[in-house]
Amino acid sequence: MRKKRVLLLSEGFGSGHTQAAYALAVGIRLSSSDIQTRVIELGNFLNPVVGPLIVSAYRKTVSKQPKLVGLMYRSNYNKSLNRFTQLALHRVFYTHTSQVIEQLKPDLIICTHPVPNAVVSRIKRLSQDDVQLCTVITDYDAHGSWISQEVNHYLVSTPLVKHKLMERGVEESRIEVTGIPVHPSFWQTNERSEVLSHFGMKDMPTVLVMGGGWGLMDEEELFHYMTEWRNKVQIIICAGSNEKMKEKLLQDERFVHPNIHVLGFTREVNMLMDVADLLVTKPGGMTCTEGLSKGLPMLFYKPIPGQEEENCEYFVQNGFGEMLHQSETIDRWFNRIQDRASFAEFREDLLKKRNEQYDPRQCTDAVLRYMQ
Repeated sequence: MRKKRVLLLSEGFGSGHTQAAYALAVGIRLSSSDIQTRVIELGNFLNPVVGPLIVSAYRKTVSKQPKLVGLMYRSNYNKSLNRFTQLALHRVFYTHTSQVIEQLKPDLIICTHPVPNAVVSRIKRLSQDDVQLCTVITDYDAHGSWISQEVNHYLVSTPLVKHKLMERGVEESRIEVTGIPVHPSFWQTNERSEVLSHFGMKDMPTVLVMGGGWGLMDEEELFHYMTEWRNKVQIIICAGSNEKMKEKLLQDERFVHPNIHVLGFTREVNMLMDVADLLVTKPGGMTCTEGLSKGLPMLFYKPIPGQEEENCEYFVQNGFGEMLHQSETIDRWFNRIQDRASFAEFREDLLKKRNEQYDPRQCTDAVLRYMQ
């Protein structure tokens, strides 16, 4: 008897979509030895030359013209992908994707990005394929591009997103609030002393600064201001894949200090979050959810217009974070984490609130139910 198969499809427009797919895949395999998983970034897989170029162009647009990204997001906010876009995706992806599905014969397809979601939906519609399609919305908003009648199950981050889908005609029975999946390494807490020893860090108030999946750090003035606290606060800066930013910081004498640690890409973010008292980040859906899973208070800087603004609004309104506009916010929070006893009580309250709204295993559990 063959194992059941789950095919997870994503796209490389922002790292969070693919991270969510891999997180869910690992969670499924850990929870059931009877299920095989395969994660594919559709564009890069089917066209390894053109795919990365498209992603690179998108990255430049995000960093250089974020307002344009927001305009595109808002102008089509309430619409599913139009016929022209669907036809274009059909011509680019349809045949190869159909072949992948035919070869792998998945029992369930999970999409963590609107593009593969639209492609698989069209395949189902045209070929009458009855394969189950599950869509995981990886932000705290519901853009119209996610919506398709061929989707059997929607897994969403919050009741608000569920409500938005229902307003657009999606039946309540097809929607489940599970939260965004995070890698199982975020399901548990590492021993603080062991993590500090592993990284060669001190046991002192600690702030973790993340630049997003693409290392989009351009708030130089605020980052420089943080260094004025380096004798009282340990600062960990993850520049992500932005090697130029990492080297620039390491060459700046303000960042050369025993209490400042500048890192590039790392797969140990879960451990860094376990020793952090505060997370400073762009409000990407995945990073925010990872912070949420650890019960970390967050300061958000420079949200990309569109889904990051919606993510930011959710976390601020629910008391998990605050916008970072000025140095006064840094002073207030960096002072706050000095009072260890009071801040520990605050973190306990935050974890209780987290437990009421989010269980990092819930998305995996939902998928396992669909596989029964």
